[in-house]
Amino acid sequence: MSVLNKIVQGFTKLTAKFSGLSQEESARNAAEKIVTPGMPELLRRAAAEGAVLLKNERSLLPLQNGVTVSLFGRGQSDWFYTGYGSGGDVNKPYAVSLLEGLRNCADVCVNETLAAVYTDWCKKNPIDHGFWGHWPRYYPDMPLSDTLVREAEAVSACAIVTIGRSSGEDRENALEKGSYYLTDAEREMLSLVTKHFEKTVVLLNIGSMMDLSWVDGFDGKIGAVLLVWQGGMESGNAVADLLSGAVTPCGKLTDTVAKTYEDYPSAADFGKKDYNFYTEDIYVGYRWFESFTPDKVQYPFGFGLSYTDFSLEFLSVQVTQSAFQFTCAVKNIGVKYSGKETVQLYLEKPCGLLGNPARILAGFAKTKTLAPGEGEVLTISVPKTALSSYDDSGITGFYSAYVTEAGEYRFYLGTDVRQTKAIYTYVCTELLVTEQLSEAAAPRVPFSVIKAEERGGVRVPVKQSVHLGKTDLRRRITDNLPQGTPITGDKGYKLSDVQNGTVMLSDFTAQLSLTELEAISRGDYTMNSKLGVEGNAGAFGGVLASLRAKGIPPVITTDGPSGIRLWSCCSLIPIGTLLACTFDEALVEEVFSAIGAEMCQKETDVLLAPGINIHRNPLCGRNFEYYSEDPLLTGKIAAAAVRGLQKNGVSACPKHFACNNQEFARVQNDSRLSERALREIYLKGFEICIKESHPDTIMTSYNKINGVHGHYQYDLCTTVLRGEWKYDGLVITDWWMRAQKSPEFPNLCNNAYRVRAQVDVLMPGGKRVGKQKPDGTLLETYGKADGITLGELQRTAQNVLRYCMQSSAMKRFLQEKKNQLR
Repeated sequence: MSVLNKIVQGFTKLTAKFSGLSQEESARNAAEKIVTPGMPELLRRAAAEGAVLLKNERSLLPLQNGVTVSLFGRGQSDWFYTGYGSGGDVNKPYAVSLLEGLRNCADVCVNETLAAVYTDWCKKNPIDHGFWGHWPRYYPDMPLSDTLVREAEAVSACAIVTIGRSSGEDRENALEKGSYYLTDAEREMLSLVTKHFEKTVVLLNIGSMMDLSWVDGFDGKIGAVLLVWQGGMESGNAVADLLSGAVTPCGKLTDTVAKTYEDYPSAADFGKKDYNFYTEDIYVGYRWFESFTPDKVQYPFGFGLSYTDFSLEFLSVQVTQSAFQFTCAVKNIGVKYSGKETVQLYLEKPCGLLGNPARILAGFAKTKTLAPGEGEVLTISVPKTALSSYDDSGITGFYSAYVTEAGEYRFYLGTDVRQTKAIYTYVCTELLVTEQLSEAAAPRVPFSVIKAEERGGVRVPVKQSVHLGKTDLRRRITDNLPQGTPITGDKGYKLSDVQNGTVMLSDFTAQLSLTELEAISRGDYTMNSKLGVEGNAGAFGGVLASLRAKGIPPVITTDGPSGIRLWSCCSLIPIGTLLACTFDEALVEEVFSAIGAEMCQKETDVLLAPGINIHRNPLCGRNFEYYSEDPLLTGKIAAAAVRGLQKNGVSACPKHFACNNQEFARVQNDSRLSERALREIYLKGFEICIKESHPDTIMTSYNKINGVHGHYQYDLCTTVLRGEWKYDGLVITDWWMRAQKSPEFPNLCNNAYRVRAQVDVLMPGGKRVGKQKPDGTLLETYGKADGITLGELQRTAQNVLRYCMQSSAMKRFLQEKKNQLR
């Protein structure tokens, strides 16, 4: 550890001593280990279904019944169950390691002599989990001797090697050994094991993608590779199910695995402190590889093996005025194992004037568990709007519009982006305008982006200057300022009166004083608010006694998405990437429905989840919370998570809106990208999620998007979110925000700048340290030229109040009032 890190760690521990963190640790340790009925079985199933079988030579897996296995790597007991940071810090009631899971499995025997050696070494060499943003990227492993490995081989038929990697918030993975690359010790372990064992299985217990170029090394003696991700508290049991054949792997990659890091299109434009140019533009992940560099792919998008084989037959397509309905038949043609298959439908647009990728995921569907010989007919619906592309330059004659260019649109059906067959061609005879929009959040700084051009029937990447924005944002804002209602003072109205339809919301809001209008636009200052259950992330809504007297409830938030982050015990679910690898919307909805039920029991109202930023680069430390490099898959899985949570009456909060694709310097970094890439890639998942599942709340990002922080982004939060997408929910900040003046209205700064953008609530509401009180920036320009207006304050209040009325907090608040009257 460096001297600087030692100083930082010492300061962190000293701060913790005086900030009540020791009280938190004590409370978490003393919490009753409550297990939600049915949750273990559900999470075990989910963890297994998201695992991806990358290699299985000579059908090494599943293991033969009764086989004895030798486990190598300390990960057998020191498992990575989730990522570090707010998204994974769940006080789980238990966790099943690989060693425990295999011991629980009647079909597999563990070499207990070797396991005892590892157990003893791990006890003598405990893990240093570090501190915030300085967590270990891997756990140093036990040195192996040739003798120990040879003795293990003498009593077991198969070796299982675990390679583990952490992931975490507020820091990136690194291009170094022990993070993106194998350590020397791991290479030595694999060399010794493959030297003595004829059968070697490698388990990848990782949170985000790492270098896999070594998989086919070691003289080809690694027989099977199973990517099990970080599967939550049922990890070990799920992996045992997969190894033993109790469950057949059915996960599919949600990201392309490149041969080298340098092959990723964002490799040269990631990790900078002040800004990153998104020069790859819309060509993220497989869109790049399938268009320009197919030879640079190790494992393609959508790839995943099974223990059985399936046939896939295209049956028909029905074309309606608004959509295509594709029907296909899937059959398990194996003779031994049941399994599930994911059918993937890809679209090839004409390259056209806009320059389109060679492949775009247009839809997908997953079968039920099919027994040998059993089949199922699946239908995949694709809206005709999927044919369109966004014109941010006007090259087609329609500026700021989604257009469908004339040409042939080819559909391909298969089981990954490479294993497909052409099944249908749709011909568009003339250019069509699908949706006319307005320029929004376009770049203001010149740089170059990639565009595809077709030469000799082949798409090639060419550089062009990004189209710069020209909208007068000041005028757009001033032309749309809301009118206010004169403040009336307290009329005795309660929020329940509005809920019951006896009082207009505008009349109720007119009662609120400026002090109350300020308070309702922020949280209760701190995390672990006294207004809610211990360990909450903060409260908003009824944060003043006078607001609560008017019937406004305090709304309690909790961190996610890997479960509910409280001091009490809550279920730890698999990481987001694993869940997305299931390609199973129904399963994801079921998992989050169970978490929503836990929220009701814990009396929390908003889970800060799902995380739906795009996997732009494999080094992003928070990729484990997010789903994919593809926006369609991201949006569909996110929508399923939101539906699951909200069917319980609690609220989801998709995050981070938008372009939070890097953790390093995340509070100042500027994501500079074309408006087309912004709309087609980085906003599309949010758009799908919002339109399909209507999340009650949305969280902005820390970073800048084309020069403007997410919590000040008028164009994203008002023009696009509320205007184009018709979103009528609540927008909150990520926890704390960056101080800044408005370029359009220089007298406005911080909270006034935020409210003008229609970002409704600052969370948790106050500064990180010091006296908790309003910072004064919301009201300091009230009544002045270009200052914050009463209409804006009341608009924000009404956004909060509309949410409060339909929240679980309101139901609980009213019930508590009834109980007090008894």
